[in-house]
Amino acid sequence: MISKTYYRYIWLLDTLLNSSPLTIDEINILWRDCPASDGRPIPLRTFHEHRKGIKEMFGVDIACDRSRCNVYYVKNPEVLDEQRLTKWLLRKYSIPQDFTTFNGMKDRIMLEEIPLGTAYLDAIIEAMKQNVELQVDYQRYENMREEHLQTFHIQPFALRVFNRRWYMLGYLKEQEGLRTIALDRILGLKVLKNSFKLPEDFDVRKYFSDVVGIFMNKDLPITKVKIRAYGVQADYLRSTPLHKSQSEGRSKYREFADFTYRLCVTPELVSQLLAMGDKVEVLEPESLRDEMKKKLRSTLKKYDN
Repeated sequence: MISKTYYRYIWLLDTLLNSSPLTIDEINILWRDCPASDGRPIPLRTFHEHRKGIKEMFGVDIACDRSRCNVYYVKNPEVLDEQRLTKWLLRKYSIPQDFTTFNGMKDRIMLEEIPLGTAYLDAIIEAMKQNVELQVDYQRYENMREEHLQTFHIQPFALRVFNRRWYMLGYLKEQEGLRTIALDRILGLKVLKNSFKLPEDFDVRKYFSDVVGIFMNKDLPITKVKIRAYGVQADYLRSTPLHKSQSEGRSKYREFADFTYRLCVTPELVSQLLAMGDKVEVLEPESLRDEMKKKLRSTLKKYDN
């Protein structure tokens, strides 16, 4: 689960976005009624440390209006419009103020599992803030049976969530390049004193802009991909695009809709398309269409056997 400290960051930010301005006493009354609270108020010193942490983590200022009995409010809520991760965290982990009946309804409310791999999240974020290297003991899924453990040194650039898993993107010194690793495969982590300088032109959104998921290979070309979605799957894609480059072509038939993308063809893209089953057909490129056929035939073969 997410750490208590970062949960309080998210809870505090969500509370002030929805109920500010508030005094520290009013904040603590709401915190006391939160299902995640231990019943104790947030100490004033801890509260100010949280304000600083929220500023560093999300770029959001929690300001104090001393002319109105020291009430606190979010000074620059507009920055959240540019932060998809922050919005995701607020949606996933914040608890509305009127949700105090949660404990009494726990047998009738089923929540999605929290992403795996959060055991070292605090340490990684702290290393990112200080721009210091990490020593990581790592075991890939394909090496689990062999108990093969790798130890390497990485400069943490960014974090990303995909399919309910946390990933870290960073410069892997042993391989002299940017790599993405899954946090739930980390078996040991040590924060080192070696500092590094984050490239001034680094932009995590730009880095992943041409792919679906976390698989990235700079040698992959950007390809035009066209798919046909049948029935309600077209509506699902309209409401939740597969990729930001998605565009819809005109069709005189109501039974389907054609969508076009410009992106790199990766294993994760294939997996996403396969997950849509018979509701989606790849039209082009032919190489991707052939790959889909190969995967589907392999699946059918297992059932035939």
